[in-house]
Amino acid sequence: MASPLTQPDGQPGHVQAGLSPAPRRAFRKLLAAGLIGSSIEWYDFFLYGTAAALVFPHVFFPHATALTGTLLAFSTFWAGFVARPIGGVLAGHLGDRYGRKPVVVTCLALMGAATFLIGCLPSAATVGALAPILLVTLRFIQGLAAGGQWGGIVLLLTESAGAKRRGFAGTFGQTSVPVAVIISNLIFVAASGLMPDDAFLSWGWRIPFLVSVVMFGVVLYIQAKVEDTPEFRRLQREASRSENAVVRAPLAQVLRSKWGTILLGCGLLSATNSLFYVSISGLLSYGTGSLGLERNPLLAVVLAGSVAMLVTIPWSGHISDKVGRRPLILIGGLGVAVWAFPYFGLVDTASLPLIFVAVVVGFVFQCLTYGPIASFLGELFAPAVRYSGASLAYQLSAIIVSGGTPFLMTALIAKTGSTVPVAVYIMLMGLITFASAWFLPETNSAEIRDDPQAVPGTQLYR
Repeated sequence: MASPLTQPDGQPGHVQAGLSPAPRRAFRKLLAAGLIGSSIEWYDFFLYGTAAALVFPHVFFPHATALTGTLLAFSTFWAGFVARPIGGVLAGHLGDRYGRKPVVVTCLALMGAATFLIGCLPSAATVGALAPILLVTLRFIQGLAAGGQWGGIVLLLTESAGAKRRGFAGTFGQTSVPVAVIISNLIFVAASGLMPDDAFLSWGWRIPFLVSVVMFGVVLYIQAKVEDTPEFRRLQREASRSENAVVRAPLAQVLRSKWGTILLGCGLLSATNSLFYVSISGLLSYGTGSLGLERNPLLAVVLAGSVAMLVTIPWSGHISDKVGRRPLILIGGLGVAVWAFPYFGLVDTASLPLIFVAVVVGFVFQCLTYGPIASFLGELFAPAVRYSGASLAYQLSAIIVSGGTPFLMTALIAKTGSTVPVAVYIMLMGLITFASAWFLPETNSAEIRDDPQAVPGTQLYR
């Protein structure tokens, strides 16, 4: 029986002109599965950031001062990002050796289990120091899963897409980020708004974590209905004829041959990762703790601002198929650098409409970089080491930039009493993204875009 992404003659089904309706329908189902599965995965991961800003200081560090409790909660938040490169390395090795799909399925199941168990944890009032230890352990498992799933999801999408639509296809993994932010904030607002604060801090905060049990339905669907990518299946066929087709140590090989590309790929994400985590986590803590804003209206601002990402990410991926990946990333990185000081100037007014403007404009600039990155990072590496190379670049930025940003923001504001140092930090992150894109080659140049047979990125590793 032909697989959902295989034509009747057994050849890989790419989304190209003249393709029969069945493969097109199968690919649309894959896009939907990628978006839904990745959205739930990121929902689980981002939900922790919201809880770390608003709930965990009270539940797991009740005897600490307000500032110390927040810093401790954000340090556990960081643990997930410390684990992400490890997850990326493990998943990259397995994904390049044994396939994209089995690794994705494993990571999604692991994330769902860890998030559900966080919702079952006893508080510090019940078991003392064991509670934050268990919290950090489960957050670390979340990080392993998140580190592994990103590369697998975007490769399932981009390697199964037509050569001229890889940028757009990859955004179905990226668009899951704002979808996850919106869902996590909606559920958090609903849970906290339907009960008194005491009840919410006692048990209501657990509901958004327990909801993650729906992940297992997505896991079963992908396992049963989604085939591995045509490019990996081609590597497997070549492996039956040559031992060199599937690399035995993909991580070692990509580190030897592409270490500079990995570092620049890591730099590409500096702008989007720093400003994004300021907006979805650091801003919540600063707004409620220092500006005296109410929790739910501020969550609503972040939620509404995330709608801009739903539009900008797919659009930027589509445009990158038309004009190349680098131009959008360059504009986005420079935009984040320029917007850093106006962003915090608007936030410091404590006006919700002005904070909304700050968040929306910031999200648009960071999405110009985030949309094309799924296809761009993959195209920088050969198929046999692609999962390892792309995952390592992406997850190194997670540990260096993403995880530490809310902690750094809170510490800098506490020490200086000003958001100026945080604005300087965001500006530097934007400039790092701009410089990284400047020094990397374009994987979807005009020559490739004009050649109906060309595949973006192939000229880099032939």
